[in-house]
Amino acid sequence: MSKAQDPFYIVKEEIQESIDKLQSSFHQWERILPDTGEQVHLTKELLANCESIEWQVDELNKTIDVAARDPSWYGIDDRELESRRRWTTTARTQVGDVKKSVVARKENGNSTSAMRRELMKLPISHQSDRSYQYGAEDNDDFIASESDRQMLLIKQQDEELDELSASVERIGGVGLTIHEELLAQEKIIDDLGFEIDSTTNRLDFVQKKVAMVMKKSDIWI
Repeated sequence: MSKAQDPFYIVKEEIQESIDKLQSSFHQWERILPDTGEQVHLTKELLANCESIEWQVDELNKTIDVAARDPSWYGIDDRELESRRRWTTTARTQVGDVKKSVVARKENGNSTSAMRRELMKLPISHQSDRSYQYGAEDNDDFIASESDRQMLLIKQQDEELDELSASVERIGGVGLTIHEELLAQEKIIDDLGFEIDSTTNRLDFVQKKVAMVMKKSDIWI
């Protein structure tokens, strides 16, 4: 079976595409200012996608374990099995690195927000109040512009995530099909072994019966 037809490589390609999109979204996430609506939204999506891809890699790794029971039956050797295991390990590492970075920044952001809230509770002078008022008015236009930009980015990210979700569903379906096919083939092997044992027992019985008949024939002669 060629790599283009091998279910493992079909699923592997789908997962790699998901990892590439995940890393692209992660690099975009790194450039976003913390504590913004866009950053919070993308953080949740990144963590959800990390969990989904990790599940896909684990399922693919299960099919490798099944194939390892009898590599020759599936037309592969130990070198191919090792190559497949190396890829799943690399994929898991790539996703894990993204997940660790997102979680670390999320926890650090929560601490910074708490400190900012405490500072805002401190009293300020009347002059500071007026300066703050003027500064707030100047910031209104900036906030409105930034909000529009973030909404546009969120819309683009939603479209990319919808595409990624569709890809995840396809991968899940293919992975389930592979798993069911491997179980079916394993059952066929077990049934074949049982039939061989049964046939062998019947042949032994026939041979013994023929021997007994031949022995009786010699006595009559």
